[in-house]
Amino acid sequence: MTVAFRTIFHHKLHPLAISRGVSAGAENLYVSVSDGAHEGIGEMAPATARPEQTAGNGEAWLREFLAEHDLARHSIAETYAAMRRRAMDPATMAALDVALWDLLAKQAGMPLYRLLGLARPTVATSVTIGINPPEVIRERVPELLARTGGKHLKIKLGSPEGLEADRANFEAAREAAKPFGVGLRVDANGGWSVGDAKTMIDWLGEQGVDYVEQPLVEGEEDGLPELFASRSVPIYVDESCRFAADVPKLADRVDGVNLKLMKCGGITEALRIVAVARAHGLGTMIGCMSEGSIAIAAGAAIGALFDHIDLDSHLNLNPDPATGLDLKEGVVAPRDVPGHGARLADA
Repeated sequence: MTVAFRTIFHHKLHPLAISRGVSAGAENLYVSVSDGAHEGIGEMAPATARPEQTAGNGEAWLREFLAEHDLARHSIAETYAAMRRRAMDPATMAALDVALWDLLAKQAGMPLYRLLGLARPTVATSVTIGINPPEVIRERVPELLARTGGKHLKIKLGSPEGLEADRANFEAAREAAKPFGVGLRVDANGGWSVGDAKTMIDWLGEQGVDYVEQPLVEGEEDGLPELFASRSVPIYVDESCRFAADVPKLADRVDGVNLKLMKCGGITEALRIVAVARAHGLGTMIGCMSEGSIAIAAGAAIGALFDHIDLDSHLNLNPDPATGLDLKEGVVAPRDVPGHGARLADA
C-alpha cells in the first residue's frame, strides 16, 4: 500500500469561541491510503488546546510509524492497536484509521455504514453557536438556523465573564431561535465550578434544555456525583471520556458520553466506546472538532449508533475543501456510494 499526505488550511466562516479560547481556523492533515486500485482518505483536525497537535507533527508521527508497520500485513484493528501502543496522538490516529475503513469499504464496493451493518442516520445534528456578545448571538443564530435547517441549537456557555454572561448569552440565543422551533442544548466545555454548574443546571432545567454537556473541567470528575444526584436535565461528558476504558469510571455519575473521532483515534475505538456505553446503560453522542466533510462523513457513517449527533463543523467552513455529504431536514447523512462517501473537492 502507498500512503500520501496533504495539508489544507480550514478557514472558519465565523470564529468559534468556547470556554477555553477562540479558533478562526487551523491546518488539517489529510491521509490517503491506496492499494493501487482503490484509495481511502482520512482527516486529522488539531485541537486548539493542544499546541503539539499540528498537521506537521501528525505527518511526521505517521511517517515514523509506517516505516515500521506494514499496513498490507495487518488488519485495521491491529494497526489501531499498534498506534495506541505507541501512545500516538489520537487525532493523528484517526486520520489513518478512517482512511483504512474508507479503503476497505471501497474494496468491498459498499457504503461504509452498510459495511458496518448500520442504517443511515436519522437523528438531526445540533448546530453550534459559540460564546459571543448577546447582540452577535442574536444576529448569527437566525442565519445559522436558516442556512442549515438545523433542528437543534447547541449553545456554548462557560464564559470567562461568569454566570451572568452565560445567562445573557443563553437568553439571546433562545430569543433568536424561538421562531425556528428548535431544541436547545448547552455545552460548558468544562467552564464551571461545581457550585456554578449546580446553579446553572438548575436554571437551565427551568428553561427546558435537552441536556448539559461537560459542566466540569476534565480531571474534576469527582464533582460529577453531586451534580448527577440533583440534576434536572441529563448530563453528558465530552473531554472527560476519551477511550472505551474511561466509560466504566463515569457510568455512576453521568447520563451519557460524547465521543469524537479526533479524541478517540477513529472508527475502531468509537465502536468500542458505544458498546461499553450501552452495556452501562448510558446515552451516546458523537461530536466533532474542526473537521471538514471527510472526517464528518466518517462520523455520519456510524451515526445510527447515537442518541444525539453534533456533526456540524463542516457547516462553519469557508470553504469546506471536501464534498460528499447530504444535509436534509437537519440530518447529516452519507451518500450511497462505496466508502464513507466524501472526497476532496479538487481530487
